[in-house]
Amino acid sequence: MPAESARGVGALTRVEAILRNPETYRLADAIPPHIPGEGRPRDYPDFMVIVYEALISVYGSARQVEAELSHRLVWRLVQRLVAKRTGVRLPRRPMRRHHYLYLRSRYLTVGFVQDQLGEIHRSAAADQARQIGLLDPEGPGSWTHPHPTRSLYGDGKVITPLYRAHPGDTKLDQATGELKPLKAEPDAGLHWEGTGETAWGTKFVLLAARGADVRSRIILDAAFVPEPGGEAAAAMTCLKRTAPHTPGAQAVVYDTALRGAHHQTVLRDLGLVPVNRVTAAKAGSKKQRRNPAEQRQEKTTLVETKTVAGKSVNLYARGGTLGVGQLDDQGELHFIPLARIRTHRKHDRSGKFRWYNDYRLPDGGQVTVRLHGNDEDRARKLNRTENVRPIPPTDPDFDGLFRQRNDAESINRALDDTLHLRRAHSVGHRRQWLNLLGFALMTNSLTLAEHQRAGPPLEHAA
Repeated sequence: MPAESARGVGALTRVEAILRNPETYRLADAIPPHIPGEGRPRDYPDFMVIVYEALISVYGSARQVEAELSHRLVWRLVQRLVAKRTGVRLPRRPMRRHHYLYLRSRYLTVGFVQDQLGEIHRSAAADQARQIGLLDPEGPGSWTHPHPTRSLYGDGKVITPLYRAHPGDTKLDQATGELKPLKAEPDAGLHWEGTGETAWGTKFVLLAARGADVRSRIILDAAFVPEPGGEAAAAMTCLKRTAPHTPGAQAVVYDTALRGAHHQTVLRDLGLVPVNRVTAAKAGSKKQRRNPAEQRQEKTTLVETKTVAGKSVNLYARGGTLGVGQLDDQGELHFIPLARIRTHRKHDRSGKFRWYNDYRLPDGGQVTVRLHGNDEDRARKLNRTENVRPIPPTDPDFDGLFRQRNDAESINRALDDTLHLRRAHSVGHRRQWLNLLGFALMTNSLTLAEHQRAGPPLEHAA
């Protein structure tokens, strides 16, 4: 990797990337146009409020954006790039914060406008992903060996509120003796993180894809988590509405917030391979322990019994890995993991998908096992998709795919770095979702600019 490609990026480089991104101007189509004769005409074209929103993720706050745009060199740069891109001549006076706030509060936080903004962004982001070699239907990989550049990955992110107080908190006015309500984030909640710790704030799910190179990340979607424990539902909402735009996707990488019911939907409805771990039967200590009773204990379940070459084979799942199991005379299970040979997908007439894995048996034979659940499993009260992973942690392909979880954490850190004092830019989940859209636009613009500067498509990982 060239050393210069890993250098930091200047603010003006980000500004230029945003103004060169076609999505910036497409998003403005969702803003209701001004009706002649009704009120004062707008001082700036509609796309400038989208530009302003994205610049908040560059400069850290709307006030700082106003301060930066007020510099004649910065505003001249914006004028020149806009004129070159659209032919529109911006006013001589720079755009100010109150211009942005009016359009944001009047239009951009309305439900149907945000729905249109989200759909435009998903479509544009998916197109840009394919443009740089991601999620390409003709790209590398197969259902047996999904390629990292053809996988979707996501994570939940709790944004710290702008105000420290919680809804309902009051403060005693020493002068009047009156209890006055404190400013608070009305949409915040107490959310549990994967580490077992709690975080107070508004929670969102971000969905992305990336390549092997520096700055090859595309953020595809974002969704608000309306209540604690709702991350999985929000993640599935993102996947369902993003999948139609990404026919080249092969896999979904997520943490254990997605359980068996969600894996069933990913397999049967979306036709994608879920890649994650299985929740432990007993979580181990955070510190290394010699006592086996204090170590992580994987969940073990009898999946089914098959007859192969006239012999009955008991198939168990342990930690997502399928294997052959036999009970010894003391009742202990002797588990032998099976090597996965092939994963294949079949399309039903109903429009859903059926999934199977072929495994090599210890004696050299082969067995085919269904991966999705059906009525027979429900009758047995077997949650197959909760216990059996198409690509388990013991599989050679798992690490190469699951390491994209690290980039999901990197996105969360990058988002924190754009927040002033690491607190939300605004109050309310609709305004914060708009801030996330601006962050995604800034991130994708930088990726697109890096790709265009480099010339040829990003190389796929080996």
